[in-house]
Amino acid sequence: MGFETFRAKLLQVTVIEVRKLALDLSERERAALAADLLESLPGVLTDEDEGVAEALRRDAEIDADPGQAITLLELDSRIQSRRS
Repeated sequence: MGFETFRAKLLQVTVIEVRKLALDLSERERAALAADLLESLPGVLTDEDEGVAEALRRDAEIDADPGQAITLLELDSRIQSRRS
């Protein structure tokens, strides 16, 4: 086994151990850890498909007419009825 293969296996074991330790944390501690980890990453959002622009447009529509918004319960119901 070459050094790079050994190093990759060692890193994999380390990540598995870190994951196990993280899952043993309380919900609040896991949330704080997750926030710290996400904050440490570079921005990865892109708008190649204009998805962000669409989301902003829809948000503005709801701000202009809040009556067109639906609750999460309504959304779940609509999804379930489409699956039936």
